[in-house]
Parts: sequence; structure tokens; C-alpha cells
Amino acid sequence: MINSMTGYAVVAAELTGGALGIELRTVNSRYLDIQFRVPDELRTLEPVLREAISARLSRGKVDCRLSFSTAAAGPRAQALNAQALADLRLLAAQVREAFPDATPLRTADVLRWPGVLAEGRVSEDELRSAATGLAGRALEELGAARAREGAKLAGVIRERVASMRERVAEVGPKVPEAMAAYQEKLAQRLRDALGSADDERLRQEIAVFGMKIDVDEELQRLKTHLDEVERVLAKGGAAGKRLDFLMQELNREANTLASKAASQAISDCALELKLLIEQMREQVQNIE
Repeated sequence: MINSMTGYAVVAAELTGGALGIELRTVNSRYLDIQFRVPDELRTLEPVLREAISARLSRGKVDCRLSFSTAAAGPRAQALNAQALADLRLLAAQVREAFPDATPLRTADVLRWPGVLAEGRVSEDELRSAATGLAGRALEELGAARAREGAKLAGVIRERVASMRERVAEVGPKVPEAMAAYQEKLAQRLRDALGSADDERLRQEIAVFGMKIDVDEELQRLKTHLDEVERVLAKGGAAGKRLDFLMQELNREANTLASKAASQAISDCALELKLLIEQMREQVQNIE
């Protein structure tokens, strides 16, 4: 399966003290580049998310946003903080010892004391467990999106490969005819330039130039590279770097074909091949 480096996923879960959400956005990049946007109070969850993302993705720029919304969870449970009550009791006793006539604390005073009335909060272990589960769900959703786009990219590349094969098959039979016409034209020019030169020298010169314009080797290498592109697409996995290398090799052969073209038909074929290769290269840049 071929995966694109472009994808999006967002998931959320309701917890005791609020709603935890994860949003993942990915675009193409040469390497795996993970950027986090995490509130300070959730920074401890960043290593968990980084490990989960690194285990699933090999390339792409990843923007991971982690949020915790208390409003989404509705009214939050409240409870007395036993430790805060004990500390306040001790302080009140010390005050009464120093000031026997001091007014005792009322219930409202106790409840207003900082830390005595604690809202229900999510424990760190619960947050870590929830973040791990959400990261798995987000990555599943992201992977599905990247796979769908990757399948489309692979289809586009296969169409371009088929078009290139057609062009190579069309121009192949024209090569001998083009070479013969070029050699005859060259021979006439040499006769005009050299005058009474013997036929042996003409044959030698023509043979040298004939080797320079023979494009059969380039056509064969083009076919081999196209076979490899289809093999890589069929194998799937992290194929982006391999396909990018093959695009460079295809472009090299097309350039050589253009420089050695002995006829307008071969030259036109080389230009069309270069256009198709460029179209494939643009798609390959988005493959993981």
C-alpha cells in the first residue's frame, strides 16, 4: 500500500474533569518532523505522543495539537480536600492559642479557604492512558486518510507509466529508419566537404556518428526503470525516496534521448517523456 504524506485527523474523549482532544495534520517533508502545540499543563504527555507518532509514521511534517477543555465536560464534581482541612485545622488551633478571643471559623470561611474545596481533576495516570488511546485512534484515522490519497497518487503514476510505455513503443521502430536517414544525410555532407575522399573513410566517420545517435540503449533503460516503478508501487510501504530516485534516473535517460535524437519524432518523444516524468515527480513528492 502506498501512503501519501498529506492527511488530517481529529479525535476527542470525555474524561472526569474535562474533554481531551488530539488533532493531527501532516504534509510532505523529506524527513519525519514532529511539531507539538501542547498546553503547559499537558507537557508531560508530549513524549507519549512523540513515541506513538514515530512508531507509525516514517516521513512527513506532523503538526500535533493536544487540548484539554473543561467546558466540554459539563459541571465538574467537587469534594473536600482532607489534607487542606487538616492543615487549616492546625492553623486555626495555633491562632486560637495565640488569640483566645478570636472568632472561630465559620463553614463559609472554611469552604472559601484556598485548596479546601477541590474540583474533580483528572489524575496524571488517567491523562496518560487517555492520551495513549486517543493517539492510537488519531493515527488510525490519519493512516486511513493517507492511504486513500496514496492510492490515488499511485493510480496517477501508473497512468503516466502506461503513457510513457506507449511513447517508447511507438518510437522504437522509428529508430533504425531515423538512423539510416541521418547517416545518408551525413554521408552526403562529408562527400561535399571532403571531395574525393574514399568510401572507407566515409564509412568510418559515419560509424562514429552512428554510435553517437543510437538510442536503443536509452530506450531499454527507460523500460527497465518503468518496470521498477511499477514494482515499487506494487510492493508499497515507504516508497517515496525510492520513487524519487527512479524519477531522476528516468529524467536522465530522457535527457540523453533528446540530446541523441536523430529525427524530429525521437526529439518529440523525448520531450513528451520529460513532461510525463515531471508530472510523476510532482506526485512522488507527496508519497511517504
